[in-house]
Amino acid sequence: MSTDLILDAERTARLADRLFESTIGALELYSVYLGSELGLYQVLHDRGPLTPAGLAGAAGIAPRYAREWLEQQAVAGLLDVRETPGAERAFALPPEHAPVLVHADDPAHVAPFGHLVAGIGGVLDRVADAYRTGDGVPYCAYGRAFRHGQGRINRPAFTHDLTGTWLRALPDVVERLGAAPAPRVADVGCGQGWSTLALARAFPGARVDGLDLDAASVADARAHAEQAGLGDRVRVLHADVTRLPETGPYDLVVVLEALHDMTRPVEALRAMRAALADGGAVLVADERVADAFTAPGDQVERLMYGWSVTHCLPTQLTDRPTAATGTVFRADAVREHASEAGFARCAVLPVDDDFFRFYRLDR
Repeated sequence: MSTDLILDAERTARLADRLFESTIGALELYSVYLGSELGLYQVLHDRGPLTPAGLAGAAGIAPRYAREWLEQQAVAGLLDVRETPGAERAFALPPEHAPVLVHADDPAHVAPFGHLVAGIGGVLDRVADAYRTGDGVPYCAYGRAFRHGQGRINRPAFTHDLTGTWLRALPDVVERLGAAPAPRVADVGCGQGWSTLALARAFPGARVDGLDLDAASVADARAHAEQAGLGDRVRVLHADVTRLPETGPYDLVVVLEALHDMTRPVEALRAMRAALADGGAVLVADERVADAFTAPGDQVERLMYGWSVTHCLPTQLTDRPTAATGTVFRADAVREHASEAGFARCAVLPVDDDFFRFYRLDR
């Protein structure tokens, strides 16, 4: 047997092993979806170690399902097992795992990946058909699971980092928002509104408009604003970004992980520019992908291409004409779009983040 054939066999084995591990990971994410969706982690967190019967009664699920899910979670290392002689086995959520699985605002809270994967899984047949026809799959088809997953996976960063770290790279804008008697901010592609609420909290004198095309997300954002007691200063519009000049002018426009999803990004940026007050700025946060295509890529590149082939590109192909950007939105493309939209300056901001790159656009 030649050396080349031996090397090929090893490469084959590595890929087979990798896909085997990926299968375990995918199935465990589905189990995390069940634990989050059914409130099982929250019950375990609130009530301490529980037997299958105890979890079933507290969470309102069938006992047989409770036992199987608890055992699977323990085998996967997500839950701890409590064995007491003469007593039924009990299961506990380790306190170290609560930030990941329960605490929605914690930076470690990545349980929403389960909802994201579940949303994609529910629509994969339609995605495959779209590949055959060249058509798209609308965002709403991905359903509640994906919508909540997307909102919740970004919630910690939008709640803490947006106003705690990201905006510090625009000190003049922060000063302006703090000093002006009635500053105005627009949050384009606001989704469930977590970024919108963070901006309203950080600048108590500001009025903040959130805009989104997804009616269900708009309803969620409006409900969150009312629950937070910010309904008097936060307005969430079910509107296209091209309407932004009608509702402006704004001292700050933010578009967070949404520009790459817009079918006509140059037109969208042109509208944001037209909506700015004199001296205002646009803050864009988009994926921190490599500057150029490189294969194989790092984990961030793999993650972004994974979203692209299953979600972002299909949703962008529902509208024509479309830029069909996908998820992988490189810095040069952002600069080109900003220039075409008429911005005089597009600067990459010195913000250290594992997943996002930040841009300041000035008229």
